[in-house]
Amino acid sequence: MSLHNSLASRVDAAIDSAIADNRLVGTVVVVARNGETVYRRAAGFMDREAGQVMQEDAIFRLSSITKPFVAAAAMRFVELGVIALDQPVTRWLPDFRPALGDGSRPEITLHQLLAHTSGLGYRFSEAEGSTYHRLDISDGLDQPGLALDENLRRLGEAPLAYPPGTAWRYSLGLDVLGAVLEAAASKSLPEIVLEHVTEPLGLSDTGFVVTDPERLAAAYAQAPGSPERMAGTVAVPLWQGAVRFAPDRILNPESYASGGAGMAGTADDILIFLEAIRNGGAPILKSETVAIMMRDQVGPQAATQGPGWGFGYGWAVLSDPRLASTPQAKGTLQWGGVYGHTWFIDPVNQLSVVALTNTAFEGMVGQFVNDLRDAIYGHAGSPNSVEQPVYSGS
Repeated sequence: MSLHNSLASRVDAAIDSAIADNRLVGTVVVVARNGETVYRRAAGFMDREAGQVMQEDAIFRLSSITKPFVAAAAMRFVELGVIALDQPVTRWLPDFRPALGDGSRPEITLHQLLAHTSGLGYRFSEAEGSTYHRLDISDGLDQPGLALDENLRRLGEAPLAYPPGTAWRYSLGLDVLGAVLEAAASKSLPEIVLEHVTEPLGLSDTGFVVTDPERLAAAYAQAPGSPERMAGTVAVPLWQGAVRFAPDRILNPESYASGGAGMAGTADDILIFLEAIRNGGAPILKSETVAIMMRDQVGPQAATQGPGWGFGYGWAVLSDPRLASTPQAKGTLQWGGVYGHTWFIDPVNQLSVVALTNTAFEGMVGQFVNDLRDAIYGHAGSPNSVEQPVYSGS
């Protein structure tokens, strides 16, 4: 494989350090520039206890990497005239009418679901004892066998955090949107995503079921000394709350198809999807649709990845690289997943990067994420960067 030794050595060092320090159990990293794969590696263990080394075709629980796929399916429905972004959710889900604290029930639009400005939230971002906990709302990662209608019923009973459209808050909005798409198409969300996204792209291992359980990576959570394997249902502290994981949820056919967290897939499949987005959306979306998705829809109120980041449809959008202290160019798209993943597209530098790991939360928000980014850019544009010096924009 054609590969610059300086890039390979830097990225190898970032991966090796994370594994040696027991911050990661295993990972698959793929880097493409201008459509050419310039780095790929599987490292560490897919199943540490079984001594099974990581494989490039390992299947991971994607958690929030699901969101870009469902956002793409939704925008395809917009193109086809099946739905419209300014429509209220009640157009399709008449019983979903959560209230504000004063008892009023404002309309939530499909745009607000996509942009996370609906006033809905996530249980994991709530302190123990909150309404989300009392109602036992699932974030789409736990409670194997739970039906979507039941989770939406619970969610609809929780008060909105603010009037829709007035603030940004990461939320279960994509789960609600998944139910909207099902109602609009009279098909299941897995069928919709297959028909409009994964099948046209030729993605054979990415969907709401695990195509080959033998290739499913075990799931781990960071713990003192060494990551611990997740079993049953486990709550892993994150920020002011905790994420509730049930790794076997993905194997239970009765589990609802979570539009925000329910898919599984491989690094190669994710890269194909990201490259389609970077190149304008074909064959799944029109270029003008992708341009809308790549636009910051919320502004600096979001700070979704810290200062300098806004949010589009399905991902964070970098608006100010200097404020964000990143070598990535303005307009970079980025997101991840709580099972331990990160990805980004830098259109200016023609980069698409996927890093799937089996370790929460190091692979999503840990040191590894910044180490990998800086290794790819050669520390903000040195002469040893990917193929040529990169431009960070302004």
